[in-house]
Amino acid sequence: MVSARDRTVPPRPRSPRIRSAGALVAMAAVLLCAVAGAASAALHAADLRRGPLPAWAQRYAQVTVELEVTGDPRVTRPKVRGSQRTPPSLVFTGDAVRLTAPDGAVTAVRTPVLVVVQQHRAGGAKDRDSSQGRAAGPHESGRGPGGEAGGEPSPAWRGLLPSTRIRVTARAAPPMSPADKVAAVLRVTGGAPPLTTGAPSALQRFAGSLRAGLREATDGLRPDARALLPGLVVGDTSRVPPDLDEAFRATDLTHLLAVSGSNLTIVLALLIGPSHLAVRAERRGLAPLLGLSLRGTALIGGVLALAFVVVCRPDPSVLRAAACGLIMLLAIATGRRRSLLPALAAAVLLLVLYDPWLARSYGFLLSVLATGALLLLAPRWSAALQRRRVPPRLAEVIAASAAAQAVCAPVIAVLAARVGLVAVPCNLLAELAVAPATVLGFATLAAAPFALPVAQALAWCAGWPAEWIAGIARTGAALPGAEFGWPGGWAGGLLLAAATVVLVAVGRRALRRRWLGLLCALALILAIWRPAPLTRVLTGWPPPGWRAVVCDVGQGDGLVLAAGDGTALVVDTGPEPRAMDRCLTDLGIRRIPLLVLTHFHADHVDGLPGALRGRSVGAIETTTLQDPSGQAEFVRRQAAAARVPVIHAVPGERRHLGPLTWEVLWPPAPATPPLPTTPSAPIPPPHTAQAPAAPPDPTTQGSPADSFPSPFIRGPNDASVTLLVRTAGLTLALLGDLEPPSQQALLAAHPELGSVDILKVAHHGSAHQDPQLIHRLAPRLALISCGAGNPYGHPAPRTVAALRAQGAKVLRTDTDGSIALLGTPERLSATVRGSQDGGHRVRGHRTSGSRTRGAGTDGVRAGARRAGLRRTGARRADARWVRRAGSGRAGGHRHRGRIRRPASSAGRIPNA
Repeated sequence: MVSARDRTVPPRPRSPRIRSAGALVAMAAVLLCAVAGAASAALHAADLRRGPLPAWAQRYAQVTVELEVTGDPRVTRPKVRGSQRTPPSLVFTGDAVRLTAPDGAVTAVRTPVLVVVQQHRAGGAKDRDSSQGRAAGPHESGRGPGGEAGGEPSPAWRGLLPSTRIRVTARAAPPMSPADKVAAVLRVTGGAPPLTTGAPSALQRFAGSLRAGLREATDGLRPDARALLPGLVVGDTSRVPPDLDEAFRATDLTHLLAVSGSNLTIVLALLIGPSHLAVRAERRGLAPLLGLSLRGTALIGGVLALAFVVVCRPDPSVLRAAACGLIMLLAIATGRRRSLLPALAAAVLLLVLYDPWLARSYGFLLSVLATGALLLLAPRWSAALQRRRVPPRLAEVIAASAAAQAVCAPVIAVLAARVGLVAVPCNLLAELAVAPATVLGFATLAAAPFALPVAQALAWCAGWPAEWIAGIARTGAALPGAEFGWPGGWAGGLLLAAATVVLVAVGRRALRRRWLGLLCALALILAIWRPAPLTRVLTGWPPPGWRAVVCDVGQGDGLVLAAGDGTALVVDTGPEPRAMDRCLTDLGIRRIPLLVLTHFHADHVDGLPGALRGRSVGAIETTTLQDPSGQAEFVRRQAAAARVPVIHAVPGERRHLGPLTWEVLWPPAPATPPLPTTPSAPIPPPHTAQAPAAPPDPTTQGSPADSFPSPFIRGPNDASVTLLVRTAGLTLALLGDLEPPSQQALLAAHPELGSVDILKVAHHGSAHQDPQLIHRLAPRLALISCGAGNPYGHPAPRTVAALRAQGAKVLRTDTDGSIALLGTPERLSATVRGSQDGGHRVRGHRTSGSRTRGAGTDGVRAGARRAGLRRTGARRADARWVRRAGSGRAGGHRHRGRIRRPASSAGRIPNA
């Protein structure tokens, strides 16, 4: 017999009325949350604009403010603008508590502000380019002493802790956007240390001592570990160099440096063990070993979470992780099991109600999306992989990385207009070292204030996994296909989201058919590895038989001259290391016997680390004018780190390398030779050389340009190394950034100088050109290297018009992208790649200065296009420029123009 107790009673289905009531309750809850969020946002916005400070900021008034620091000061990374690096600034957030207005009125306020501390900028104001009607670039204005624009603020500013009160006199300005979280920006000149009016709280002093102890304990580590470990543990990225930071961005590993839920999860896991066992008798972790009850465990866990926020600072990802952790700990304290997804939703709601500005934070959005993907998508994808005999732990890691990347990639595309292909494999490999580095790093953090030798030993152990993570980031970022360009903005993000849905569907089918899965994996490997022969076939770049390439490096110069298989002469490296490295990688350049830096402006030398990366460089040849001094020192430091000798160009110097021969035309020898640098390079000695004189007296005062006897050397541009290059019968004139006085002096010094085939136009095609030089050179092809949308108006319309009036075909990197030169004097041609903006996105191209037959000239989207110059032997020859889409094989448009070709060939250097 079966008793009534043993009978299984089927569950009674819910009535439609109950389901309708549940839906109404859910809808009411959503509406209530929306109303509460809107009300909170309105109250915060009204409070932000309250008080007199926003009004004074609109008038850019000079005010005295007493404020309370709310965020850690951080130093901005210098960027290249024009020819100079922007000076580093120190920024931090604070709350203004007392305002002294220009009229003397003193008001107690509570207004959030952003403080920008900067050293006084040397040099005068920029002048105007009258021909352009706009502000001139920094290299078109007067040169300050040494070409430098100030240094870092006083160290006392960097040591400010949150809750410290200081008094500053600053120039108030409105924020960049009315929707910003601050009501005003205070610009402070940081020559003197800040005036402290109130010490930080005891809690912040303790947190500051922990962070300082961690930095001290890691001082003896190797560079990557020293920079990375504080970032992994507490989010302190002050030591991370730009190249490592860029590598983390390219491989989508930046979440490791932005302290997030993974760090807190590791800390809490040590206490409570796996979360699904936390309320069971078989719970794990340190809590049962210490005999702690559930409530005691929750209490200690809450203290740890709050301490985590204080030490790591309340960044959006930290707040989200702490809120989720506290809700989970509350469930443990009450003995109730709660799903993590409602905990995430509750944490997001509470945080947005507390601080509505988090709803505008991309960091907060990425943190929430990644956590949601780990809770919703990762378990299902892990189960699917395990059904296909993937080991459980490996399946979990793959599913977690893939799910987080799938939901975060569209947001990254909105911000950075790119898609990373190596994110998942790099995250998988880095995951092996994240837990040990984090645990040992927190142990170092805890031990540093009490036993520094113990902390240093722990830091040494943590340095190994940290270096592993840094190595993964650098290796992944160095792959040719680490990322590719994608349309930015919300339209690009939505497009990528739709593409991700399609790829997920294709991936499910690929898992069912092994051959299809292998085919997809092979395609991904080829896309990342990008073998040169395959890339050339698919994209047409680089074209076979290229002689020279003007790299699209933005607002700067970077030119590569072919000297054999994988070998090239490089002239200038542009402003961005990554752009120069990518150009050389695409061209297959592995060896650079000589790298010429025409002058030391940042838009010509700051890309030097990219040219040196992973290549054999014989020597670096520079101008003799060591100005700007800071950027000249930068070149010497980079060369010394790579063990590459630095030599100086000598006028009249002639060299040859493979099919290349070249002569140095300019600058003239200085009256006072430059300071000696490093021994001569392993490159063929020049045909003409001068013995170095004794070094100058270090006590000599004055501008570096004063050492030149020529009155035309007034600054770095005038001292640009100017080359006359010959390859395969073609003659190229490379003018650097010569200004008109130096161009005139060049003509006077070389009266034999005649026509050339190709001219690299001076100074990015600015309006400062000497018409006589253009007339004398009479180039068939004029190349202008400049950045799209640059604020200097380069190239100047009148310069382009003057070149076309001489019969030259003008190509420019801002619209044409990288430009490859091919052929011989009888058949000169150029292939343009299309302007690129991040990765290898190819934009449309418009060839200017030609009469168009047939369809319009816009809309070419992929691969390379070719424009041909065919010389018939006459003084004037017809030029046919044929542009083709794709790899130069699909249909295109035909353009015609007239090229003036003087018969004289005087001034060319003879074969060496």
